[in-house]
Amino acid sequence: MSSITIANLPRLSREALSTLILSTTTSSPSKLAIIDVRDSDHIGGHILSSTWVPSSTLDVRMPELVRTLQDKEKVVFHCALSQQRGPSAALRYARERERLLGSEESHKQEVFVLEGGFVQWQEKYGSDVRLTEAWVEDIWREY
Repeated sequence: MSSITIANLPRLSREALSTLILSTTTSSPSKLAIIDVRDSDHIGGHILSSTWVPSSTLDVRMPELVRTLQDKEKVVFHCALSQQRGPSAALRYARERERLLGSEESHKQEVFVLEGGFVQWQEKYGSDVRLTEAWVEDIWREY
């Protein structure tokens, strides 16, 4: 039985994530993966270099995610607010990784949930092209 729960999944602030993204250089491969699990609310922008994996596809894509992300040092999950889909996806990923790779191997990778999700991210970094792609300000005015 896994000891990983939603309560003990670490959270990562938007400031810490922006620092990680900006510290990645083109000469060194990124050891960071950002997984965006928003569904139809994915419109209006996304975090630079993030991978879109709609929460509705997680069941079939989870083994692929574990395999393709196995060399990453940090994996950050988020949805719009990171209150339900993001934490749930991070938990499922961490448990599946532990099940497939074993406890010792799975602890070599840190799994995080982005605090505040994309809503808080875009409030601060939406217009920053170094950090956000395809941001549409009008869509986010109401938030």
